Amino acid sequence: MLAKNVGGIDRALRIVVGLALIAGFFLNTEGAYRWLYLIGIVPLATGLMQSCPLYSILGLSTCPMKRG
Repeated sequence: MLAKNVGGIDRALRIVVGLALIAGFFLNTEGAYRWLYLIGIVPLATGLMQSCPLYSILGLSTCPMKRG
């Protein structure tokens, strides 16, 4: 399982952007490059899983630090 590295605001923005792009795919039925809206699957999936592979590669995290 991938480590959680996507925090609250980042997660919410990813889900909203992902859903907006996917909605654009269904609403823009006449567009020549309509399929590009399907890129919204990526931010939606990373937001729902709370894990971003690119963040892992770059060593980034927007999750709050755990206090112990």
